[in-house]
Amino acid sequence: MTANKKVPVVCHGHSRPIVEVNYSNLTPDGYFLASASKDGMPMLRHGETGDWYGSFQGHKGAVWSCVMNEPALLCATGSADFTARVWDACSGLQMHEFSHPHIVRSTNFSKNNNMLATGCHDKLIRLYDLAAPEAAPQTLPPGEAAVRSMAWLQDDKALVCVANDKPGIQVFDMRTRQVAQTIPTNAPVTSIDVTFDGQYMTTAEGKTVRIFETSTLKQVKEYTLEHVAEAASFCPTKKKFVAGGGDMWIHLYDSESGKELEVNKGHHGPVHTLRFAPTYDSYASGSEDGTIRIWYLDGELDSFEGSKANGA
Repeated sequence: MTANKKVPVVCHGHSRPIVEVNYSNLTPDGYFLASASKDGMPMLRHGETGDWYGSFQGHKGAVWSCVMNEPALLCATGSADFTARVWDACSGLQMHEFSHPHIVRSTNFSKNNNMLATGCHDKLIRLYDLAAPEAAPQTLPPGEAAVRSMAWLQDDKALVCVANDKPGIQVFDMRTRQVAQTIPTNAPVTSIDVTFDGQYMTTAEGKTVRIFETSTLKQVKEYTLEHVAEAASFCPTKKKFVAGGGDMWIHLYDSESGKELEVNKGHHGPVHTLRFAPTYDSYASGSEDGTIRIWYLDGELDSFEGSKANGA
């Protein structure tokens, strides 16, 4: 392990814990960073600098999910106010509001941008047709526990789902809308991350991080860590992955050997969420301390070291 002396870009603005960060894909205007927080005010930032662009105002409870669609023109949020909402990412105006019977923990746009999936504490995944948002949603067969996280795979032919406090990864065949398989895990999965090329999925469960090929859902790597990881993210181009959790540190590993390369310290609370940027030269972390930190890999964009980006 190498001690890390780099200072990250620190993004202030949220007043309560950060529970999810997600980058957009690359666009002609760069890339963006969306964040969900228990303060109920999801935010959008410049992905490279962390500069605050704006907040989506309207939720009346903690926001658990905040994601952008492929062209980064829409943003979806899920909240403890029992709603999922779709926003115009350019103007910040709300476009659609979808009522649910319980907390909406996860939202995810399909790759073709036609559909929004929501995961709710009532154990159901709902599918909203964005071309007909007034129509009743389709639902997938209910699970045994509240939905925690989801991801579309295989060009929208599959949807994976994990539940609160229940081991296993459910895989839905979206052509039949039925469970095609359940991938066993030793503990409940707390994080799902899919690389921007769609080829790899990374999961975190207790002290275990796994990497799967999405085309076959075959596990290609498994790592046993010395610390509990609530979140993990994989960088295939640099052959590295990061993991973080209750120890408040972000650990960077070599994905080939599993060797820990460095430890990034700076958060003052557990790390709940981690994502590599689409350029794979940096990654963002979100913590119980209410801050987002953007960490650059060695030799990448050194001019940003020590800078700070403040939200309004």
